[in-house]
Amino acid sequence: MFQSAFAGIVASITGFASSFVLVIAGLRAVGASDAEAASGLFALCLLVGVTCIGLPWYFRMPISFAWSTPGAALLVAAGQTTKDFGAAAGAFLVCGVLIVLSGLWPALGRLITRIPKPIASAMLAGILFPICIAPVTATVQQPLLAVPVVLVWLLLFRLARRWAVPAAMLVAIIGIVLTAGTGWLTAASSAPQLVFVPPVFDPVVIVSLGLPLFIVTMAGQNVPGFVVLSTFGYRAPPRPILVASGLATAAGSVFGAHGVNLAAITAALMASPDAHPDRSRRWVATVTSGVTYLVLGLAAGFAAALVSASPPILIEAVAGLALLGAFVTSITGALEDATHVITAAATFIVTASGVVILGIGSAFWGLVVGAVFLAWLGWRRSGLTLSA
Repeated sequence: MFQSAFAGIVASITGFASSFVLVIAGLRAVGASDAEAASGLFALCLLVGVTCIGLPWYFRMPISFAWSTPGAALLVAAGQTTKDFGAAAGAFLVCGVLIVLSGLWPALGRLITRIPKPIASAMLAGILFPICIAPVTATVQQPLLAVPVVLVWLLLFRLARRWAVPAAMLVAIIGIVLTAGTGWLTAASSAPQLVFVPPVFDPVVIVSLGLPLFIVTMAGQNVPGFVVLSTFGYRAPPRPILVASGLATAAGSVFGAHGVNLAAITAALMASPDAHPDRSRRWVATVTSGVTYLVLGLAAGFAAALVSASPPILIEAVAGLALLGAFVTSITGALEDATHVITAAATFIVTASGVVILGIGSAFWGLVVGAVFLAWLGWRRSGLTLSA
């Protein structure tokens, strides 16, 4: 039991430390105040904790949940489309409803998962690209703060990869404390609170944020999460998992939370033999992970204050290091089929451009351009390569 419990604690701490700065930065990018961003992170921790406890306990499987890290990256990229956090909350709510429908109406889930891999992967890579270049920009703009962060990440990526991003975040925190003083701790001293955010249903924001958020959450988190479980021999029931994560997303949206979904990377820590040699005992790891997330939620106010006191480029640099692996996976998936490299490249370029047309962000237009290229060049056409 200790082995399983320890695996769950490590997975939750790793998941939280690796991406909480991205969540806060993403929520603030779409108009959240510091209090609303802290509320969003707190709500995410509570909802992830509850789902990680409830479903594994019932099904006796290591079904683990997390917040949508690609979705948080999308929020950063979509910052130009809206600064009305109520409209963003409305988009989060729509995303949650669509995830519920994917569970109740399997045809919708199949439709999303059948988006051609070159387009889905290229869109995600385009969302991640501007964040992944932030470490380079930070080392030029804030060398005293950023260079130690990058060096520590690089050292541990070689020696203890699992702890590379948490250690880099720790170095960043030390740098922020040394340069910003301790005044920001006043804002972090109060207990976290849930702040109600009345949702506003703006059609433009729903199209530019809600629909892409739904797509990247399904394609970038839920589908890989099911694959991880099946890899380790678990036949997880899709309907209750999708309905639960969708309801959690919808419930959290009115408190600033952007999305709850199946865990993918950290799921492997809890579903593999590293958690326990006995497959029937590994669900304990996910329950422990859920309890740990509930405790970590108490640090939401501290996290929001920390991000607020930090130079934005430093926070993006840490997030970029955390997302580098996801970017590599996405760009590899986008370009692995030589037949569709032009389609993938067009999708990636448009998405990464950050262009806003008719108030709608680049993630949506990347999908549109990818679909147009795919239709024009022919899905089944062979021989389309870079040399063509």
